[in-house]
Amino acid sequence: MTEDVGVDEELLSIGAFAARARLSAKALRLYDRLGLLAPARVDGTTGYRFYRAGQVERARLVALLRQLDMPLARIAEVVDADGGAAGAERLAAYWADVEARHAGQRALADYLRGRLSGRSSEMYGKFVVETVDVPAQVLITESRHLLADELPAWIGASLGRLEEAARECGGVAGTPFVAYHAEVSAESDGPAEACVPVADEAAARAWAEGRGRARGTTVRAEPALRLARTRITKAQVAHPQILAAFEAVEEWMEAEGLTPTGPCREVYFADWSAAGPEDPVCDVAFPVGPPAEG
Repeated sequence: MTEDVGVDEELLSIGAFAARARLSAKALRLYDRLGLLAPARVDGTTGYRFYRAGQVERARLVALLRQLDMPLARIAEVVDADGGAAGAERLAAYWADVEARHAGQRALADYLRGRLSGRSSEMYGKFVVETVDVPAQVLITESRHLLADELPAWIGASLGRLEEAARECGGVAGTPFVAYHAEVSAESDGPAEACVPVADEAAARAWAEGRGRARGTTVRAEPALRLARTRITKAQVAHPQILAAFEAVEEWMEAEGLTPTGPCREVYFADWSAAGPEDPVCDVAFPVGPPAEG
């Protein structure tokens, strides 16, 4: 699609425009084909492309954004934004995603280097493991069989649903967590169980029998227990990097003579959306028995 051109507005041939924009004619044809920079006019007889001088800035901006490996749809969002500030905000959002992905890849590379070099003990030594006592609590839960690539979206959605439901069950009374009753990986589908502690057991059971039944929500009472845990960052939560944290806790428990008494869990104590890649967001934990008596 070509742009409207004023009667007195100067048009540049593709060669002249390419020289002014410091791009090749081939690149300009590509941008046209991708819908990122349409010529102001295309001659119906010759097919020659003509551009307005005012399109130079957009052409240069598209070229620079492509150097960031930005997907075409995201480039269009930036260059089509109303005003420079809106475009800058969209670029910032894209770059935040890139940095989060790179942080996850760095953590994965560290994990794999440790495995391949046989430095497991050194790798696990980066995690500080401790025990913490958790009081008895009433949980509203939602379970699902799913694979590793489905897990992040499901965790956010299921905990969100349960936290909303908790408003009718006396409110959230503890830290939400996800328990794994079997392995979740690229080949194993769990199940995983999202859990939110609530304050009012009677209200929770009434809610589960009513509207909660349609959502597959259940209610269970969990006794007081002791957890062996280590705290990890947002970047380390990604699979399979998180496996190093689980393995570190397991190694520590073996050294301490402790055995798990229930399914392992991820305890989400931070605002995920506000956290940066290096911010602590989650405890990886195993139940190891009841709390020690005072």
